[in-house]
Amino acid sequence: MLIDTHSHIYSEEFDADRAEVIARAKTVGVEHVVLANVDSTTLEPMRALVQAYPDFCSMAVGLHPTSVTADYHAELERVESELKRGGYVALGEIGLDLYWDETFKLEQIRVFEQQLQWSIDYQLPVIIHTRKAFAEVFASLSKFKGAGLRGVFHCFGGGIEEAKKAVSLGFLLGIGGVVTYKNSHLSEILREIGVESLLLETDAPYLSPVLYRGKRNEPQYMLETARTLSTVFQLSVEKIDEITTKNAKKLFNIR
Repeated sequence: MLIDTHSHIYSEEFDADRAEVIARAKTVGVEHVVLANVDSTTLEPMRALVQAYPDFCSMAVGLHPTSVTADYHAELERVESELKRGGYVALGEIGLDLYWDETFKLEQIRVFEQQLQWSIDYQLPVIIHTRKAFAEVFASLSKFKGAGLRGVFHCFGGGIEEAKKAVSLGFLLGIGGVVTYKNSHLSEILREIGVESLLLETDAPYLSPVLYRGKRNEPQYMLETARTLSTVFQLSVEKIDEITTKNAKKLFNIR
């Protein structure tokens, strides 16, 4: 059985065939999907999906770094109110994204660190998004050393040193379709890190595996990622599924 630990199938890209997408996922063995939030605009469709499929979906709440502006306070207050409301398995996705623009770098750091504090207060794992910001993310995490932070580096795209650092801090690495790309160096990095530190994810509708590249990603395609990892680690697909599913259930407290 498979668990997609990072998906956005509540988004409008799935409005026309969401039920079919979920049915297709189940046919290949996907038993659960963790929905990652972006900002206040995605909360209601995400919650509606969980209400429609309570045994198949869980949800995280958080403010995505690319949604952070100079006036971030209202968005952050909404995250806090949702945490008080309850029903979430993680804070996410949160983090730092300096890939396109550093205009709101300081604001992103403030928002990230506030949400890290909430993850400790509410005893929830974090789903970290980071692009061109590993040094800054690690600097923020270091401020909470010994506080019990745990979570996953979603769609991990760093090098071996970043991977080792993340794992040394007790974090898992989220692996999706990128590992199937021919120009990806992830395979070599993951072989050194070990499958015991990994989670499977899709980031649907984004980052489809190479077999479906150019198409909308969806949870059923996660099987291709599992097959690639099977080759990387010289283990059966079933063993990859077993290890990553165990990791997911433990991190997100999925029953």
